[in-house]
Amino acid sequence: MAITDHSVSASAVAEILAEKKINAVTTVPDLVQLALHDRLQGDPAITYLQCSAENQALTCAMGMYVGGLEPVVMMQNQGLFNCLNTLRSVGIDARIPLVILVGAFGREHDNLGQPLSDSSRVMVNRTRPVIDALGLPFHHIETAADLPRIGRAIDAARAGKCAVVVHFGHYLAWN
Repeated sequence: MAITDHSVSASAVAEILAEKKINAVTTVPDLVQLALHDRLQGDPAITYLQCSAENQALTCAMGMYVGGLEPVVMMQNQGLFNCLNTLRSVGIDARIPLVILVGAFGREHDNLGQPLSDSSRVMVNRTRPVIDALGLPFHHIETAADLPRIGRAIDAARAGKCAVVVHFGHYLAWN
């Protein structure tokens, strides 16, 4: 399998978000999802807000939800570790349905197609165990066959009124 087989199309992800009526994004931009940032930032149907820290991205998304928007939050794995207490507060205690799109920054190419737990990078191999410890759903996206998990994650966040993590294992493709 080629490295490019582990990239999913940013346009395909944007289409899923549109189908699920996502109309807002808060983010601390990350390199793994750069192609998706490009798609969503230029979409007139999306309210796109760049934040200076992940805690701010979560709380701004909460405010958007309370105000009637349907946001997702975009950040990289290191940022997810940065905002765990806010994630607990917003995504568990406050029962705000939030989908958090997380890029696996630092994942080694030879780990693609392998379990994340086999990565030598702490930010890669500990992301899922930390989210599991919080009791939040975790959906790993590694190939195009995984794309339906994004829609299911959005449905689960709305039905369960909780945060759900969608984890992109490799750079999104620019198509």
